[in-house]
Amino acid sequence: MANLLFSAALRRKLNASRYLATGKTFTALQYEFHIGRSTIADIVSETCQAIWLALKDTEMPEPTKEEWYQIADTFQEKTNFPNCLGAVDGKHIRCVKPRSSGSKFFNYKKYFSVVLMAVANANLRFISIDIGAYDQEGDSTVFRDSTFGTKLYSSQLNIPSPRCLPGTDSTPQPFVFLGDDAFKIHTNLLRPFPSRDIDGRRRIFNYRLSRARCSVECAFGLLANKWRIFHTPILVRPELINDIVKASCILHNFVRQRYGVSYEESAQKNLHFLR
Repeated sequence: MANLLFSAALRRKLNASRYLATGKTFTALQYEFHIGRSTIADIVSETCQAIWLALKDTEMPEPTKEEWYQIADTFQEKTNFPNCLGAVDGKHIRCVKPRSSGSKFFNYKKYFSVVLMAVANANLRFISIDIGAYDQEGDSTVFRDSTFGTKLYSSQLNIPSPRCLPGTDSTPQPFVFLGDDAFKIHTNLLRPFPSRDIDGRRRIFNYRLSRARCSVECAFGLLANKWRIFHTPILVRPELINDIVKASCILHNFVRQRYGVSYEESAQKNLHFLR
């Protein structure tokens, strides 16, 4: 009896893993595993929720003040950008049009999607994710309204006090997150200078910011490369998409922690998944 229960539990996990890794539809898996589509949907939902609950506290905890220092030091070492705590960006997760949603989930790229808003460190692991918003809200608004953004703007993230930049004794500078020009500037959030009429110093700043911010884009690329569910529109309801994305992101962190690859290798090989 125990062996039968173990076999059934293992089969359920294999169903969910197969779905995430291959991106096959429920209909295709129905014939592969000889079980109904609704049963597969339930298995995927339950397994993804269980993965998130089991791993989130160890693989995506909110950093302590000491861990923020370590994150900043790694950014300095790998990207030559000081006092950086993370790179912020949003990624469109393709989906089918949800019922009775009108054009709410139809984005500027002309397809239906939900937005994965993420903060990544220089090791291409996700510090925080938020999933479920839609494009019409804009990246800046999605980030501001996320749990992480709310804590940032209300000073609840245990961010270290400002410190001097390397090689200087000037005024201490705040620790910051880096976004693109879609984000609004904040004491702890920087974006590039506008490209028009910038001088040499600002051009260098933009280059260094872009190189550091590349970490979140590379993290998205690795995520899509590992879990092929993201290669085609996800044909499930929005609530299940949220579970799928959260499980995939936490598994991404789990794998990165144990089988990481170099920053430069990731940057070169995975950016094409974002296009």
